[in-house]
Formats: sequence, C-alpha cells, structure tokens
Amino acid sequence: MSKKKVVRRQVLHSGDCQSMARVLNRIGDKWSVLVIMLLGERPLRFNEMRRIINGISQRMLTLTLRGLERDGLVTRHLTPVIPPRVDYQLTDLGRSLCKPVFALGSWAKLHGEEIEQAQSRFDTLKRL
Repeated sequence: MSKKKVVRRQVLHSGDCQSMARVLNRIGDKWSVLVIMLLGERPLRFNEMRRIINGISQRMLTLTLRGLERDGLVTRHLTPVIPPRVDYQLTDLGRSLCKPVFALGSWAKLHGEEIEQAQSRFDTLKRL
C-alpha cells in the first residue's frame, strides 16, 4: 500500500494576493531572477554582472539592483579606492530565495523548448 502525499491549500484573501503580487513582481522578472542566480554563486561587481548577463543594459541592471536592494535582497558594499569598487551580494533574505529561484531557472531551461513549440502551435492555429 502506497502512501499519498497530501498537499494542503491555503485560503488566500485579497490582501494576501496583493502582498504576494508585489513580491512576485520583484522577484519574478527575468533580470531579477538572473541577478539572484548570479549573486547566489558569489558577490560580484556591477560590470562583472553586466558582462555575464547577455542583453541587459546598464540602466536596467542599475534599476534591478536598486529594486533588489530596496527589498532587502541585495546589499551594496562600496570600497573607497580609486576608482571606487562596488560589490553586490545577497543578504540572508536574498540567499533564502536561491533554492526556489534556481529551481525556477532550471525548470525554464529544461522546458523552454517545449514552451516555444506550444507557442508556435498556438500561434499557427490562431492564424487559421
């Protein structure tokens, strides 16, 4: 006889949904996910991240880091040398996100082609 795992569903209230939406808007955008994944490996300087993250503009990386810092997920450490050195790293709260964010990133990588195929089929059917 096999035991079934029971997953309990929480009852969500409108206030819960609004609160969750604010958090998910921050951590769910593609740039934040990539930054969190990178900083989950080690602290990085701004230009290191910019070189690693293909396609991100300087402005978008700046806005993403500021948002993550504002939310308490990333800290910015300035070393007063010439030129100034600024390192970014995850806070404890940010590190607590690593496991789910890495899981989401792995899932996206694993299923990206399937999703593209489904989108293509859908788009083809919509044109008919």
